[in-house]
Amino acid sequence: MKLVVRVKLLPTPVQAAALEATLYACNQAATWAAGVAFEENARRPLELRKHTYAEFRARWQLGAQAAQHAIKKTCDAYTTLKVNLRNGRYGRPGTKRHARASGKPVVFRPQAAQPYDDRMLSWQHEQQTVSIWSTAGRLKGVAFTGQAEQLEVLAAHRKGESDLVCQGGKWFLIATCDIDEATASTHPVGFLGVDLGIVNIAVTSDGARHCGRRINRKRESDRNLRSKLQKKNTKSAKRRAKKHAGKEARRAKDINHKISKRIVAEAERTGRGIALETLTGIRERARLRKPQRVKIHSWPFAQLGSFIAYKAKRAGVPVVYVDPAYTSQECAQCHHTARANRPSQAGRVCGFVEHADHNASHNIRQRGWMAWVCGAQSTAPELTLIA
Repeated sequence: MKLVVRVKLLPTPVQAAALEATLYACNQAATWAAGVAFEENARRPLELRKHTYAEFRARWQLGAQAAQHAIKKTCDAYTTLKVNLRNGRYGRPGTKRHARASGKPVVFRPQAAQPYDDRMLSWQHEQQTVSIWSTAGRLKGVAFTGQAEQLEVLAAHRKGESDLVCQGGKWFLIATCDIDEATASTHPVGFLGVDLGIVNIAVTSDGARHCGRRINRKRESDRNLRSKLQKKNTKSAKRRAKKHAGKEARRAKDINHKISKRIVAEAERTGRGIALETLTGIRERARLRKPQRVKIHSWPFAQLGSFIAYKAKRAGVPVVYVDPAYTSQECAQCHHTARANRPSQAGRVCGFVEHADHNASHNIRQRGWMAWVCGAQSTAPELTLIA
């Protein structure tokens, strides 16, 4: 199982200047290589290397490994673009948006992440320092810090590449760790159903309800502030908007981590698995009123599901995904399905009364159990981020 651990670098001003120059050179070289790949239609590493490797070494003074990583990063960017175009991420073929995305070379930001392997980066865990390659030479004794749990995972399980990232003037290393999976129980005693929503972010079949009222009010306040600053468009407004950039996403990520940790801990404690809804394509399927569209498009439901899945995988808790159709309209007692069940929150046939989200979580639990009995395999992502 692969996890990604992010640690914060604490470089001196001289080291920070060298790292900034390194990122700038690597991304400038990658942008130039992307233009060559676009013109020559050379979007595989071996083909692109023939056109760019010598120029990387001579013009940008990149080391051999840095040049190889810049070439691979360029090819990976085109692979991602191809997949997004195929999946409709940029609209249908023939539209202006699709033409803009496919009709020009890929461009890298000056401070985009740069991969480092063990030849370019070495870790001294006891001293909490790293030795890292730069265009100005090898930088030794660059300090780093992080949470105690993160540092323990990093020292014990780090394996593979690490990415150097600059965000808001702060420097980070994102390292890949390969952790052994916990041994899951051969047959869970049951399943914990989890219903994801907007008013209630998550409701479990045990009755735990993670309410989103306070969070939604704060998100609406943030949206109003962003709109106000964008309309004002002065220097001070731009400065304030930059200060608040990413704040809502960080808050949502923190909340999702806390909710997923509680859900997985409860399932592990009781020896059960976790049943989740398959929410792929929910934004295309759901029919919502205009005020609700912003909420469903902005809250990271997929992130919460992935956090539950990877934490469950690490704890050895089985996870299955079920069809979310009619979970709120189906009565959890008599299984009669009708639209009238949800508004009244009562079964129209048996008279059973329950909160709609709680009722849905019971249906998800039952569907998860049936899927497991029928031979469904536990599923969880291979790569995610802990921070």
